[in-house]
Amino acid sequence: MSHIERESMPYDVVIVGAGPAGLSAAIKIKQLDPDLDVVVLEKGSEVGAHILSGAVLDPSALTALIPDWKEKGAPIKVKVKKDIFLNLTEKKASKIPNILMPPLMNNHGNYIVSMGNVCRWMAEQAENIGVEIFPGMACSELVYGENGEVKGVVAGEFGKNADGTDGPGYEPGMELHGKYILLSEGVRGSLSKEVISKYELDAKSDVPKFGLGMKEIWEVKPENHNEGEVTHTMGWPMSQDSGGSFMYHLENNQVYVGFIVDLNYKNPHLFPYMEFQRWKHHPKISKVLEGGKRISYGARAVTKGGFQSIPETAFPGGALLGCSAGLVNLPRIKGNHNAMYSGQHAAEAVVAAIKAGRMGDTLSDYDKALKSGPVGKDLNIVRNVAPLRSKYGPVLGVILGGFDMWCQTILKFSIFGTVKHGKTDAESTGKAADYPQIEYPKPDGKLSFDRLTNVSFSGTNHAEGQPVHLKLTDLSIPVDKNLPIYAEPAQRYCPAGVYEIVREDNGSDPKFQINSQNCVHCKTCDIKDPSQNITWVTPQGGDGPNYPNM
Repeated sequence: MSHIERESMPYDVVIVGAGPAGLSAAIKIKQLDPDLDVVVLEKGSEVGAHILSGAVLDPSALTALIPDWKEKGAPIKVKVKKDIFLNLTEKKASKIPNILMPPLMNNHGNYIVSMGNVCRWMAEQAENIGVEIFPGMACSELVYGENGEVKGVVAGEFGKNADGTDGPGYEPGMELHGKYILLSEGVRGSLSKEVISKYELDAKSDVPKFGLGMKEIWEVKPENHNEGEVTHTMGWPMSQDSGGSFMYHLENNQVYVGFIVDLNYKNPHLFPYMEFQRWKHHPKISKVLEGGKRISYGARAVTKGGFQSIPETAFPGGALLGCSAGLVNLPRIKGNHNAMYSGQHAAEAVVAAIKAGRMGDTLSDYDKALKSGPVGKDLNIVRNVAPLRSKYGPVLGVILGGFDMWCQTILKFSIFGTVKHGKTDAESTGKAADYPQIEYPKPDGKLSFDRLTNVSFSGTNHAEGQPVHLKLTDLSIPVDKNLPIYAEPAQRYCPAGVYEIVREDNGSDPKFQINSQNCVHCKTCDIKDPSQNITWVTPQGGDGPNYPNM
């Protein structure tokens, strides 16, 4: 904690992040006790600006929270009408019969949505019952109490110079104190990362695992559009390393297309963004997109560790919610329902504690409810899918993962027990000399696009002159270690072109350049850097992408 003198403001509950988890917690708290003061702090320029998700929504958690969401006009309209599962080779596609898929993979009763718009609507519902929501307020620090508990956050610090000194318009921000602090920052949030380390919340859990999800919104020809159709693919172009895709047909001739690359890939020459662009040229995909236009792009990391990678979610003074705790069901490519459930469980634990006269303790009831309730049940049944695929490859591993899900569905147990993930994603990166370089086709500007052009469709902006929010522990590592050993994979794993190795024409030594203006806040660099030399911290509030309908 810094020693800057700041004003402070007390609340009963402070929530960091206006995603589905944080907003669910805020709404549930006010439902349980309307007299509690609840504030939600959102780093995006508006609620929904930093929300990027597939998304096919399982509405069960929202129904538990707001049973009359349809009557209240929730932007949840497009029912899933058709489920398609494809295995791709370079030119062909084989349909996987739906009858072979475990019941949990069935999207009957789910909806294709923009989670950004759903969160905007949830924010309205929260404000209607007295929740205070402040967008553009990045939380840069935690505030600790006398007993080592988290008692607040620092929000709204603006105006620092590039070197970290106070600029002429510097504003130190404010401390917002709460009886409990709920962190719903999304994947790899900087404050969540701090509390996990400080309180050793991951001491008993398996290593966290992640994927990189990239998404575009397309407006396609009416004859290529089939509202309510959901397609998932596996196989090509990710033949050796793990990856998968989705294509969701929503309303108004729009289609969501997305690609997820598991970040445990070994070949450092792999270029996840270009795998996504290459995938769109498959005949099954290109026939939908040809003649259409891409209207938006974004990217973010996705948690995929599953049940065994969930850390302890309660700490002195607060709790981790949603993707901060790693609650995505990767085989289903769904996490929003679990995020909403986590928010509701946290709200119940917080209100019970406050009514009992407690504050700043560890909400162990929340952790128990999360892992034994609907979230735990949803994740437990798929816990071995990712590690089996990683251990046995994209063919045998997928077959074994499917078999395991069926066993747990029918027999209620797994013959594999719980399979460990092993290495972190950073440790999985192999040496460049041990793997072949990969030649990618040049983007054609019609179906596929270069990174910087696509980033311009994300609405990303960062105010000039502020400190770079991508921190290097050791400035020498990118060129002296990562370049000779790993061919500096930051040049490729970043989906926004933030990192470059620059060589001048005069033959001078290579330099590592950080174009932080491009950053879409995906956090991949914080996860995949083989030397764990990059730390993502929040820039000043309101900066970053501005997603309209993601």
